[in-house]
Amino acid sequence: MSYRGGLITGIPLIFAPLICFLRRLDCERNPRHTGHFVLSGKMSLISQNIASKIKNKNRSDENHESAVLKEKRVNDEGRDSDADTSRTMKKRKKGKDGHDEIEEQKEMKKLENFLFGSLYAPVEFGKEDREEVPNEAQNGPALFFTDRTANSQLSVYEEDSESSDCMNDEEEMKQKKPVWVDEEEEKANINIATVNRLRKLRKEENESTISGSEYVSRLRAQHVKLNPGTEWAQLDKKDSSYDDESSDEEENGVVLAGRHKDSEPLGNILRTDEDLVVKRGAKLLPGLLEYSRLVDANAEDPSNGPINSVQFHRNAQLLVAAGLDRRIRFFQIDGKRNTKIQSIFLDDCPIRKASFTPDGSQVIVSGRRKFFYTFDLVKAKVDKIGPLVGREEKSLEVFEVSPDSSTIAFVGNEGYILLVSSRTKELIGTLKMNGTARSLAFANNGQELLSSGGDGQVYHWDLRTRTCFHKAVDEGCINGTALCTSPNGALFAAGSDSGIVNVYNRHEFLGGKRKPIKAIENLTTKVDLLKFNNDAQILAICSGMKKNSLKLIHVPSFSVFSNFPLQNRTLDYPRSVDFSPGGGFLAVGNAAGRVLLYKLHHYNRA
Repeated sequence: MSYRGGLITGIPLIFAPLICFLRRLDCERNPRHTGHFVLSGKMSLISQNIASKIKNKNRSDENHESAVLKEKRVNDEGRDSDADTSRTMKKRKKGKDGHDEIEEQKEMKKLENFLFGSLYAPVEFGKEDREEVPNEAQNGPALFFTDRTANSQLSVYEEDSESSDCMNDEEEMKQKKPVWVDEEEEKANINIATVNRLRKLRKEENESTISGSEYVSRLRAQHVKLNPGTEWAQLDKKDSSYDDESSDEEENGVVLAGRHKDSEPLGNILRTDEDLVVKRGAKLLPGLLEYSRLVDANAEDPSNGPINSVQFHRNAQLLVAAGLDRRIRFFQIDGKRNTKIQSIFLDDCPIRKASFTPDGSQVIVSGRRKFFYTFDLVKAKVDKIGPLVGREEKSLEVFEVSPDSSTIAFVGNEGYILLVSSRTKELIGTLKMNGTARSLAFANNGQELLSSGGDGQVYHWDLRTRTCFHKAVDEGCINGTALCTSPNGALFAAGSDSGIVNVYNRHEFLGGKRKPIKAIENLTTKVDLLKFNNDAQILAICSGMKKNSLKLIHVPSFSVFSNFPLQNRTLDYPRSVDFSPGGGFLAVGNAAGRVLLYKLHHYNRA
């Protein structure tokens, strides 16, 4: 290649600056090549005037020489004092010049490869990437990593999430911790059974004294119960079920037209009646009783005389009905047909009372006779028992069987109570009241006996020692005519010939409190019968001297169900009442020889 007057011939003009730059670098490395530079191929010679470049190079050389002389002069002046420093400076200078030359060579090769192709080394794909990735991995965090803990129980993220959850729970506990606690609340004890307005706070019938903190919590719960929230008025409240359904529809690519999120609560109400049905075990509400009239229990074989006794068997499917026609009838109760199973005729005993033993193996039958009958359900055998040895009673019509089926207590003459063994049917003891005995009731699983009579007092007897351990006057009572205890023994009701029924807390009554919890004055004639249902939420009070004289009392509120009995339906003269073991059925025997059957909808079991 030759240079002619600064003109470049034979190659495109866009490469002229690059060729000049390469030529200058070559001249600086090899001063001999100031003449000609030959290229292979069909390229022609290039003539170029490099006088200006030589002048510039000479100036740079002169400047370099002057700088070296100055430095040498400085070094000579400090050679004696700092010889080591001069050597270090020279080494650094040489190393710097060598590094500059290497960088210039690399840059020149890069430009030549860019211009003429790979003249020195072919391109290797991925080599630069492999050189740069380790540097990035060393200098900075990795973009991703392989999780090798798939078989372990918890991954790193799960452990972190659990630890964060624990920290959040601790923070919430710290936030919920009260600022100030009243120490007197724990020390205080409140009796919620003595104050009428606090009885609603009881969770159990026999509960009386609670701590101060428990009292505060129950008051708060009662306030929330009386003042429910108004979530239904919040428009931004969303239903989770609707969100799930809508998300599924969006994933499937289906969208229902005309559907609005505010219409979903109405759909939930119309979809099921689960929330509208009172569930088993829930509290019975006062006011109106939900019930329905069924086919008479003795529809297949009505009685020709008054039904003095009705009672359900412990299996709730068998009902016994007996009366003055001297027949004992057994019916299978299903509420539809009430099939008659068997009938037994006793020719010498108009029946005043017939009762199953609690174990369900026998039926005790009595009347105004000095003897009584037993009917063995297993052997289907009738036995006549009596008269009792050493006794002259002419009537054994009033009796009660203990809950453990071990003892039968009969009302005798002149205030005597006769205790008969249910196994041997023999007299095992007697109890003596001051006045005449008229009614009996067992308590404490048959270990205690309550009695009342002509002196207006209620006696508590311990049958293990056969002694009276408590006696108190029934408030407002002159002649006691009926007694009944609740299934758990916490309450008892006492009726008199004036029609007043007093309901007592038995523990408080034994403790000296004489005032009843409630005095029920809905009857105006002699109370003949009292009966609690299985969960003591309903108390039936009955008088056989007046038509429709049967009332059902809501025990928690001591209010009468106003819709029973209905005014246009007559019960005639009620003579006997009983609830089924599950509370679902109510049987009422009347003087017309019918056993009326009712279904109580609050209870799911018969």
